[in-house]
Amino acid sequence: MMSSLRDALADGRFAVTAEIGPPRGADPDVVTRKAELLRGWVHAANVTDNQGAHVRMSSLGAAVLALRAGVEPVMQITCRDRNRLALQSDLLSAAALGIPNVLLLTGDHPIHGDHPDGKPVFDLDGVQLVWTARTMRDDHRLLSGRRLTAPPTWTIGAVENPFAPPPGFRAHRLLKKAVAGAEFVQTQFVFDVPRFAAWMSEVRDLGIPERCAVIAGVGPLRSLRVLEHVRDNVPGTHVPDALERRLRGVPSARVDDEGVTACVETIQALREIPGVAGVHVMAFGFEHGIPEILSRSDLDPQEATPEVEPAALPGGVPHAG
Repeated sequence: MMSSLRDALADGRFAVTAEIGPPRGADPDVVTRKAELLRGWVHAANVTDNQGAHVRMSSLGAAVLALRAGVEPVMQITCRDRNRLALQSDLLSAAALGIPNVLLLTGDHPIHGDHPDGKPVFDLDGVQLVWTARTMRDDHRLLSGRRLTAPPTWTIGAVENPFAPPPGFRAHRLLKKAVAGAEFVQTQFVFDVPRFAAWMSEVRDLGIPERCAVIAGVGPLRSLRVLEHVRDNVPGTHVPDALERRLRGVPSARVDDEGVTACVETIQALREIPGVAGVHVMAFGFEHGIPEILSRSDLDPQEATPEVEPAALPGGVPHAG
């Protein structure tokens, strides 16, 4: 299965990923429009899985729509809503539909979403799901031990939060995911570059970059409301006082531009940290601004996913090749 993301990481090129949030509805054009904004600028785009425990179009369906639009998807799968049978079934379906990358995580508890009375599943956790996927792909076996007739070939990803407590725990947790089979990891937002650099030193000491590519999460704080929401409500995210003073120190009409500029500066600084293999740009509702952020960061779109015409998967499902 061809993968621009896998090739970029294997070649040592600086990888760029972004995010596509599926809609709260059944309109496929919402996904298509977002994908077209990213096409030619990123190696791959994450398709979230009921992000924040809020019901949206499934990550599987939206990933296929992104593929049709010519953008390589990274299909997220959380353990929150599925037992081990459903998790393995969705993983096989992703492979059958030509989805080249999966990102596996535990997921937010339903109590934080729009169905707080929904029953959580959590039959497996994120580390166990990574190990399950690796076993299916490399050992050609299900958790039951039964052999797969046609094993999948996707690239396996995971997530990590460098700033979540306790100190010193998160690098070792990432090592567990790398040992389980994660080939790349995307982190939570990085606003405090010195603290992230210190965490990357721990990651390098454990030898993680040699077995699992670290892609740092970034995003623009485009308003004081967004700043306060991220600071107060996104677990494990640390917004330095200096950045907050910077955004509060400009006229309200300039906060947007200042937030984008700060994001560009963060990307440029992250590129200088040994072991950082790329950036994951999270700009919810601002997908149209991602090309500007990447261009100002001197990230060459020609190194990302080429603009190609959709082709056809078995069964007539178009994709980007």
